[in-house]
Amino acid sequence: MLDDLLGRTELKERIEDLEAEKESLANQLDAEERRRSEASRKRQAAERRVNELEDKVTELEDRLNRSGGEDVGPEFRRRVDLRGRRRERALSLLGSLDAGEEGILTAYVPDGDDLPEAVRTALGDRAPLVERAAPCVVVRDQEGIVSVALRPPNPPETAFCEWGETARIDREWFAPSGRYALAVVRADLFAVGVYGDGERESFEGFESNVKGDHSKGGFSQSRFERIRDDQIREHVEKCQAALADVDADRTFVVGQETLLGEFDADATAAVDATGDPEDALAHAHEDFWTVPLSLL
Repeated sequence: MLDDLLGRTELKERIEDLEAEKESLANQLDAEERRRSEASRKRQAAERRVNELEDKVTELEDRLNRSGGEDVGPEFRRRVDLRGRRRERALSLLGSLDAGEEGILTAYVPDGDDLPEAVRTALGDRAPLVERAAPCVVVRDQEGIVSVALRPPNPPETAFCEWGETARIDREWFAPSGRYALAVVRADLFAVGVYGDGERESFEGFESNVKGDHSKGGFSQSRFERIRDDQIREHVEKCQAALADVDADRTFVVGQETLLGEFDADATAAVDATGDPEDALAHAHEDFWTVPLSLL
């Protein structure tokens, strides 16, 4: 009775209602967290399966290309593309090797036509695989338990070939590190990002009006090509000016192969970057830092 007179009964009922609502929301939150965890697990499993299938396709394509000749020669034990966590695991594993004094051979082979003698001797009849994998960093221990070639996106400045206790693996050759700029260039598109250890800090991008394929009527073919060439030239000059204003320790330029020679960069690579400038840059960045690995 006193609670009714003081209005406490209504307040207690309201508190009970709120407690029940809170418990219901907490249960919903727990269920949502479980769904997210399961979705994340399924996504990771799907990513692993996609990587496995990509590796298998690469392996089969290589075998198909090699099967056309009469003398097939040695085959790679496996070929995979490393990105993200797989790349980090591989680099950590190679960096942790310790085989004692002069137990591991490391070599950077920029040109497959000129293998160091130490590489030829160490690999014997499997040395031609290095020629096919070049440019690459070769790591092989004396017993041949570890025998791999990795193609570095940001290669060493000079070739080397040396035996040591550990493998000479510089992370900046293979993975995003430090402060760098990466630009993607197409005949009609430009995008550049500045990154710190792989995380994008800034972005600039634009598209230019460049004529596409010539159609019947209108301009003659020769006049059309002259106009298009002028438009591409103006676009490239605009890209060069934008890149010159970028402040970074290293610069990488990727994209349309015919345009890469127009830019002064620490490394270049042809990549198929589609979409608008921001999407193209994201795709190009992932493609550039993908490391092909070949088991010799």
